[in-house]
Amino acid sequence: MPKNRGSHGYTGKVDYSYFTGKDWIRGIRGGGGSPSASGNNLKTSCRWIVFSTDSAGVLGVVPLESRDGDERPVSQLRCHSGVVADFDFSPFDDQVLATCSAEEVVKVWRLLDSGPDLSSSPNVALGPEGGQAGVVLFHPTADGILASGAPRAAKVWDVEQQHPLAELEPHGDLLQSLAWSPDGALLGSSCKDKRLRIFDPRAGPAACQYTEAHENGRDSRLLWVNARDSLLSIGFNQVREREVRLWDMRAFRGSVASVTLDASPRPLMPLFDLDTGLLVLMGKGEDVLFCYEVLPGQPALTEVTQCRTESKAHGIARVPKLALDVLACEVIRVLQLTDGAIVPVSYTVPRKSMQEFHEDLFPRSAGNVPAASARAWWAGDDSQVQRISLHPAHRPSGAFTSTCIPSLPLESRAPDAPRTEEDVDISAGSDLSSPTISLTSPSSTAASLSATSGFVSSPSQRSLQSILGPSSGFRHLQGSVLPRGTHFTNLKGLNLTTPGECDGFCTNRQRVAVPLLSAGGQVAVLELSKAGRLPDASLPTIENGAPVSDLCWDPFDPERLAIAGEDARIRLWRITPGGLQKSLLEPEAVLQGHTEKIYSIKFHPLAADLLASSSYDLSVRLWDLRSGRQALLLGGHGDQIFSLAWSPNGRRLATVCKDGKVRVYEPRRSSEPLQEGPGPEGGRGARVVWVCGGQNLLVSGFDSHSERQLSLYQAESLAEGPLARLSLDVSPSTLIPFHDADTGVVFLTGKGDTRVFVYETIPEAPFFLECNSFFSHEPHKGFQFLPKSECDVREVEVARALRLRQSAIEPIAFRVPRVKKEFFQDDLYPDTEVWWEPALSAAAWLGGADGQHRKISLQPKGMTPVSQAPKDAPSRKYVPSSVYLEEKSDEQKKEELLSAMVAKLGNREDPLPQDSFEGVDEAEWAKYLAQIVLVGVQVVGRAFARALRQEFAASQAAAGARESSAGSRSAAASSISGISLQEAQRILNVSELNPEEIQKNYEHLFKVNDKSVGGSFYLQSKVVRAKERLDDELQIQSPPHEQEAERKPDT
Repeated sequence: MPKNRGSHGYTGKVDYSYFTGKDWIRGIRGGGGSPSASGNNLKTSCRWIVFSTDSAGVLGVVPLESRDGDERPVSQLRCHSGVVADFDFSPFDDQVLATCSAEEVVKVWRLLDSGPDLSSSPNVALGPEGGQAGVVLFHPTADGILASGAPRAAKVWDVEQQHPLAELEPHGDLLQSLAWSPDGALLGSSCKDKRLRIFDPRAGPAACQYTEAHENGRDSRLLWVNARDSLLSIGFNQVREREVRLWDMRAFRGSVASVTLDASPRPLMPLFDLDTGLLVLMGKGEDVLFCYEVLPGQPALTEVTQCRTESKAHGIARVPKLALDVLACEVIRVLQLTDGAIVPVSYTVPRKSMQEFHEDLFPRSAGNVPAASARAWWAGDDSQVQRISLHPAHRPSGAFTSTCIPSLPLESRAPDAPRTEEDVDISAGSDLSSPTISLTSPSSTAASLSATSGFVSSPSQRSLQSILGPSSGFRHLQGSVLPRGTHFTNLKGLNLTTPGECDGFCTNRQRVAVPLLSAGGQVAVLELSKAGRLPDASLPTIENGAPVSDLCWDPFDPERLAIAGEDARIRLWRITPGGLQKSLLEPEAVLQGHTEKIYSIKFHPLAADLLASSSYDLSVRLWDLRSGRQALLLGGHGDQIFSLAWSPNGRRLATVCKDGKVRVYEPRRSSEPLQEGPGPEGGRGARVVWVCGGQNLLVSGFDSHSERQLSLYQAESLAEGPLARLSLDVSPSTLIPFHDADTGVVFLTGKGDTRVFVYETIPEAPFFLECNSFFSHEPHKGFQFLPKSECDVREVEVARALRLRQSAIEPIAFRVPRVKKEFFQDDLYPDTEVWWEPALSAAAWLGGADGQHRKISLQPKGMTPVSQAPKDAPSRKYVPSSVYLEEKSDEQKKEELLSAMVAKLGNREDPLPQDSFEGVDEAEWAKYLAQIVLVGVQVVGRAFARALRQEFAASQAAAGARESSAGSRSAAASSISGISLQEAQRILNVSELNPEEIQKNYEHLFKVNDKSVGGSFYLQSKVVRAKERLDDELQIQSPPHEQEAERKPDT
C-alpha cells in the first residue's frame, strides 16, 4: 500500500486528463443494456474490451491496445437472445468471459487468438438458474469459480465441472449485486429488501452476517475495501439521494462513514482500486466522474477530484493494473462507454520525473496466476495470489491459460491450409445462429467477422456498414406532423379510459371512429375529408347502448363499423355515405353468444363477413356476419385473453394470454390450439402480431421486472420459446404494434406514451434492426395507422398514422429521406395487396377454401422507378478547392475566375450535384456528407477572407480616386468598384451594355453560384460587384437630363 495512505495521500494530488482523440475507440454502437441490469456495461482485461451494444444479446469486442497505431477492429459477440444483463472477465485468463441474460443460463466464452475454428455455441453453459440471471462474478483467487445471481438466489459454480458447488439461501427480494472478498473467502450481496448479506459458501448456504443498509430499495452495489473487514455500499437514502456508505464487519450494525452525493434518480456505477484505495463513481446516463479516497482506518471518505466528461456514459470500466502507464504515474485509467465511442480518462499523480517508476505510488499488486484450483478452494485452500511488481522491467512474462474452458489444439488446423476470412472470425454465436466462428487476436492482420454477425473487424478501408453491423434501410425514417389544416381540433368529451385490450379508436381510408365519455357508449364518426375545427355543438353519434370495449372497421366495407360492448354483445352499425347526419340508435345487426364482457374483435384479412372475438368467458368465437350466427368456437385458454391476430394467409389465429402462453389455432381444423409456447412473464398486458410474411410472431409484453419487452417466435415451433427478446423501457402501458407487411417495419407505442419505437423485423439474427423513433412533446391517447394506399408516394412516405390527443387528432407522416424524389422509389414500395377487396366469402372460407389478394403497384403515373434512372447523367465539373488554395498570381486567379464564370453561363442545363445521386447510398452517405461539409467550410472561409481583403483594397483605391481630380468618371467608377468595365463585361458575359441582357445574366449567375447548390460566396460576390460596375457605367453613359432626374430627391 502507498506510504501516504494514512494521511489522505491522494486528496488534491490526483489529476485527471482525457486521452487525445486518436486514442478514442470510435465507430461503435454503445448501448446501456437492460434498464434493470446491475452491471457497468463495460469490462476490460489486459487484452480485450467488451461493451454492451444497442442490439439485444450482442456484445462488442475490441482490443485494449492498438497495433502499431492502427485503427482497432471492432467485432461482436452474439451471446444471448435477450439483452445481456452482466458480464465479467476472469482475473487470470484474459480470454475467458462470462455472460448472463434473461435466458436463465450463464455462458462462459473463450475469446481465442487466431487458430482453429470453434463452434458458435458457448464453450460452457451453466444453468438453468431458475430465473433471469442478472449478475456474474469470477473468484479473485481460484481459477474456474464463478458466482451468479438470479432474481432472488445466488449460486457458486465450478465452471470446469459445470455444476453448482453451493446454492445460497434465497434473498427477500431482487438480488442487485454480488462481491467477493479480496481473499476469496466470503461472498457479499446487496438486495432490494435493503439488506447487505455476507455468506461463507463453503460453510453453508445461510448468511453468516447481515445488516440493514440503504433506506431506499433502488439499485444498490456492494464492494470490498480490504481483505476481510471493510465494505462499501452504494445506493439511495430515504429521500432518494445517492449515497456511499463505509461498513466495518466487526461492527456491522451501522455504517462507520458515509457521503451523500445528490438527488439524481440514476444509479451509480462504482469502480474501486484496492491498491490505491481510490473509488470512482459515475451515474448511468450522466457526464460527471466522482473520485474519492477510501480510508477505512480513520474511517473516512474524502473527495479527491470531480470531472465532467464530454459525453454521457452508458458504462464505465477500470483498466487492469498491468496495462497502466506506470512510468507516467498513471494510478487509474477509466474507460467511458458512450453512444459512439469508448473514451479513456487517466488519473495521474504529478511528479517531477514522469519517466521513472515510483514505488510509493505502485505497491506490489495481485498477479495473474491463480492461487488454487476450483477443487482445492472448495476443499478449504485459502492460498492468496502472489503479488508482483508493476515495474515494467520486473513483470513476469507469459500469460496464464485457464483449464476450466476447453480449447481446441492448434494442430487441428491443416498446416498448409490457406488463411480465409472464415478462419479468423470472432466467436459471435449463440443458440440462435449456426455459423462456425472464432475470435482472433488483436495482432491479426485480417481479423474480421462472419457475414452473419454484422460487425466486421477490419481496417478502415472496410465499409461503414460492415463495421457497424447490419442496419435497416429505414433507419433514417423521419416522422413529422402534417399541417394544421389536416387536423381535427376542438374534440370534446373523449373517452380516454378504454380497456387495455382496445387501441383507443379506429380508422379506415374514409373515416375515424372515436369513443366518447358519456352514458350509453357513444361513438363519434369523423370524415377524414372534412378535417378542421369541430363545432362547439354536439356531434351526431352512434348510440351503442353499452360501454365500448373495442371497435373495428370492416376492411371490405368502409361503411360498416363493429363495436363490442361490455354487455357481451357485438353490434354492427352502418354509416351513411358522406358521414353521420344524425345519431344512430339501431344497429344493423347484433351478435350474441359470449356470456361475459368482450376483450377484442378482429375482422378476417381475406374473407368477407367473418369476424373473430375474444371474451372474459375465456373463449374465442368466429362469426358469420351474413347469417349473424356463431360459426366456430375456440377454447384452451386458462386466463384473460390479451390479444388475437389473424395470420396474413388467413388460415391461422394467434392469441396471447395472461396465463403466460402464446397459442396458434387452425380454427377450421380444431377448437384446441395447434401449438402453444411460453409467453411474456409479466401479467400486465400483451399484444401479438404476425411478421416476416407469417413466418414469425411478434409479442409485446412485460418481463418479470415490469420492463416492456418484445419477443420474436418461430410460428412453427412455439414450444421452443422465443428466438429473441428485446427489452425497451419501463412504462405501465402495453406497446401496441402495427406491422407493415410490405416493408417489414413494425411501429410500437402505448397509450400515454410520447415515443413511437420503430424496428425492421427480419427472420434471422439480429432479428430487430432499430430505426429512428418518433417523439412528441405531449402524450398521445392512441395511435392508428392508415392503409398504405393513403401514403404520399411522391414524398417517399412509407406510413401515415393518426395520433389521438386530449382534444385533437393529428396525422403523422413517416418518410424516408431521399435525394432524387422525382423518381419512384421502387426499393421502398413493392407491389402491395389490394386488401380492400375480399379474396373469398365467409362461406367459402368456412368450407375449407383459401384465397389470396391480388397486388398492385403504388407507382404514380409519369414517375420513373429509381432503379431505371439514367446512370450516365453528366455531372457538373468542379475545379478542386486546392487549385484556389495554392499560391497563384493575381492575373492567374482572375483568368481562372472569369473562365469559370463563362463556363457556368454556357452550361445552364448541367444537372446540379445532387442529381448524380440515386437515393440514399447505404455505404457512402456519411463519408460524402462529411467531405462536403469540411470542404465547404474551408472554401467559404477562405473566400470570405479574400473578399474582405479585396473590399479593403477597393476602399483604399476609391479614396485615392476621390482625392485625385485626374481621370474620367468611368475610370473613377472602376477604381471605386475595384473592377474595370472590361472585366465586369467578361464576368457577366455581355458584349454590349444592354440592361436586359445584363439583368438576365446576373440573375442566372447569382443563382447557380448560391451555396445551397454547390456554389461559393467568393464567386457570388464577384457577380454582384460586376453588376454594380455595369450599372454605374449605364448611368454614366445615360443622357444628362436622365442623370439630373435620378439625382433629384423625391418630393
